[in-house]
Amino acid sequence: MIKEVDYKSINGFEIKNRQSPFTKFFGFYEDNVLVALLEFDHIYERLEIVNIYVKEEARGKGIGSKLMEKLISYGKENKCSNITLEVKRCNLGAIGLYKKYGFSEVAIRKGYYDGVDGLLMELIL
Repeated sequence: MIKEVDYKSINGFEIKNRQSPFTKFFGFYEDNVLVALLEFDHIYERLEIVNIYVKEEARGKGIGSKLMEKLISYGKENKCSNITLEVKRCNLGAIGLYKKYGFSEVAIRKGYYDGVDGLLMELIL
């Protein structure tokens, strides 16, 4: 089950203290236990993925895909124009997930992740 969760109710995930009024979280629950989290910013007509966390024991079950589908649906329902994100160029699994949902590569950010190039990706809604 996926539902929007409050920052204060998130346990078991290392998340920086995000008190921004734009930050939101979708949590994925199995047997009432939070096993995955999609952190994003909803800034007016835009969405920006901050992070997707899936606990080790829950990986390989398509949870990341379900969270992406939820976010895309949320964006369309809220009349957002696009979804953007940055990802390490070497994170081929994540890049594959984003491309599966129609994200395109917009730019390379040299050294964005402590010397590792980042890839800016965007999905137009």
